[in-house]
Amino acid sequence: MRFFSRNSPRCPVCARLSSDTVGGEQCGACLQSPPAFDASIVACDYAAPVDHLIQALKFHGRLAFAPLFADLLARVVHGQRGMVGQTEADLLTAVPLSATRLAVRGFNQASEIARSLSNRLHLPLASQLCIRVRDTSAQAGLPLKQRHVNMRGAFIVSPAAPSLSGKHVMVVDDVMTSGRTLHELAACLKRYGASRVTNLVVARTPAV
Repeated sequence: MRFFSRNSPRCPVCARLSSDTVGGEQCGACLQSPPAFDASIVACDYAAPVDHLIQALKFHGRLAFAPLFADLLARVVHGQRGMVGQTEADLLTAVPLSATRLAVRGFNQASEIARSLSNRLHLPLASQLCIRVRDTSAQAGLPLKQRHVNMRGAFIVSPAAPSLSGKHVMVVDDVMTSGRTLHELAACLKRYGASRVTNLVVARTPAV
């Protein structure tokens, strides 16, 4: 597995490689247009062999890879605990699929990773915390502006969810590209009272 270089300058908010990021400072894009989430922790580049393993999980049902990805994320999270600006999380959740896509695929790859990660981080998993109320088009392949429009209003917090007031929520996903899906989900969580949202993502693609 190819991990990010510890010497590579990365924005602590969006995890993008950035030449204008020094000493853990935010990149220019996040300063100019802050996303709703507060931080992003990523384990790997979206490059071989990780990209092939993610696709095998996502599109071919190779569920055995989910614990592997959880292990990778857990190592990075444990390595970053205690850093300035990091606070202990209260619960873990995953980016939800629409009911239609879930029925076709039969599982949610982010939820499979989150289930294993919950045990490794000793965090309660709120697997039904959020609901995807719009069956959006797949983000992959869409131009940046269309990605923004595509995800608007896509999520709500379940009426049966526990109170999020003042909570630090960690959100699990397999791949982060533009970050728009994670932005919309974080905005939803904060509307319902969450005080901090941290993304836990297996692989980061080059910024779009």
